[in-house]
Amino acid sequence: MSDVMIRNVIPVAEGFDDKTPHDIYIIDGKIEKIAPNIGIKSKETIDGKGLFIMPGLIDMSCKLCEAGFENTDNIITVSESAIEGGFTSIACSPNTQPCIDTKSVVEYVSSKVKEYSPINFYLYGSITKNCDGEEIAEMGEMISRGVIALSDGGTSVQNANTLRHVMMYSKMFDIPVITRCADKNLIKNGCINKGYYSTKLGLNGCPPDAEDSIVARDLILAKYSKARIHITKVSTGGAVYHLSGARKRGVNATSDTCPHYFTKSECETDNYNTLAKVDPPLRTQEDIDLIIEGLRDGTIDVISSGHSPATLDTKDMEFENASYGISSLETALMVSYTALVKNNDFTPLDIVKKMSENPAKILGLKTKGKIAEGYDADLIIIDNKNTHKINAADFVSRAKYSLYDGEELYGKVLVTVCGGKILKNSL
Repeated sequence: MSDVMIRNVIPVAEGFDDKTPHDIYIIDGKIEKIAPNIGIKSKETIDGKGLFIMPGLIDMSCKLCEAGFENTDNIITVSESAIEGGFTSIACSPNTQPCIDTKSVVEYVSSKVKEYSPINFYLYGSITKNCDGEEIAEMGEMISRGVIALSDGGTSVQNANTLRHVMMYSKMFDIPVITRCADKNLIKNGCINKGYYSTKLGLNGCPPDAEDSIVARDLILAKYSKARIHITKVSTGGAVYHLSGARKRGVNATSDTCPHYFTKSECETDNYNTLAKVDPPLRTQEDIDLIIEGLRDGTIDVISSGHSPATLDTKDMEFENASYGISSLETALMVSYTALVKNNDFTPLDIVKKMSENPAKILGLKTKGKIAEGYDADLIIIDNKNTHKINAADFVSRAKYSLYDGEELYGKVLVTVCGGKILKNSL
C-alpha cells in the first residue's frame, strides 16, 4: 500500500469554503478521505500552507510532435511541461507523426506514453486518413483500441458530407466529434486576423467569418445527426453567438477556447511579432469580451492550453513564413486565473470547472476532474496569494517563448500529484 497525506490545504470544490483548511489522505492513487485534521501518519506528507488545492488540470487541445519532429516537444517534454503547469491529463491531437489514423498507430503511441510519461495521456483518433479531410479513417478499430474522441486536429473538415457520415457513425460509440472550424476558401493565405493590423502590416488576412461559417455548419450537422460535437479553439465572438443559439435549441454541443484568445488581441502582431502568430489568429478586443462572456454564461465549457510548440528558429523569420504556434502548458492556468479571477468576476471554482471538471465530463473520464473521496488523486496546489514572473527562457518546453514573458501572474503551480505520485513539490 502506498499512501500520501496532504495537510493544511483549501479544497477548491463544491461543498467547501475558502477559509477552512483540510487534509486529504491518499491511498493507492485514490482520494481516501477529506477532512480537517486527519489523525493518520503516512509514508509521505505535504504541508499545503493554507494554499488552494485543485483537481489536476485536463487539457483537451494539445499538440504532440512525437515521433517525427524530435527537435520540438515530444512525450517526455510535453509531460514535463504539463507537470509544471498543473496538467495531469492530456488529450493528444491526432496530427502526430505518424498520424493517429489506424489501430496500429494508436497502439504504438499508447505504448510510448506508458513507457515515457508519468501523467495521463488520452488519444484522439483522426476523422480522416492523415488528417487531410478526404477519406474517413478506421474509426471503429481506433475506438476499440482506446481513443476517446474523433478529431482532425488543427485541420477543418471541409466536406460536409464526410463530416456528417462521421457524426452519424460516432453515435454508435457515444464519443464526441471534435472539430476545428475554418473555411479554407475564405482563409486562403491569411496568416493574421483580417482587419486593421493586416492592412497596416500588408499581410493577408484571415476573416472571422471563415471560423463563424464552419461553426454554424457543424452545429447544423450535429442538430440533424444528433451527434455529440465539440468545437475547439473558439476565437471569434461570432462563434460564441452560434454556439449559444445552438445550445438553446438543444444541440448537443460543447466548446473550448484558449487563454490567449481571451487575453491577447491582434495588436500583439504589430511590428511583425511572429510570437503572436497562432492558428486561429488572435482577434479583436470585441472578440475577447464576447469570449469572456461566453465563458461566464457557460456557452464555452472548457479552457484548453492550445499548446502547439514551434521552436524559436522557426519563429525567427518573415511573418508569412514563420511557424504557427504557442507555448502554453506552463502558463495556461496562471493566465486564466489572473485574467478571470483576479481581474474579473470569476471564482476559483469556475476555473476548476473550465479546466478540470467539464473536460472530464466531455471526455468521459468518470473518476477525474473533482476533489472528492473515491476520485483519482490527481491534484495540484497553487499559489493563490502571490504573483510569479513568467520567464520563458526557463520553460521546460523546447518552445521557450511566450506572449506573457515578463508578466507577473497569480496561480503558479507549486505541487503536482498524479495518481497519488508526487511529481513536483516546490513548497
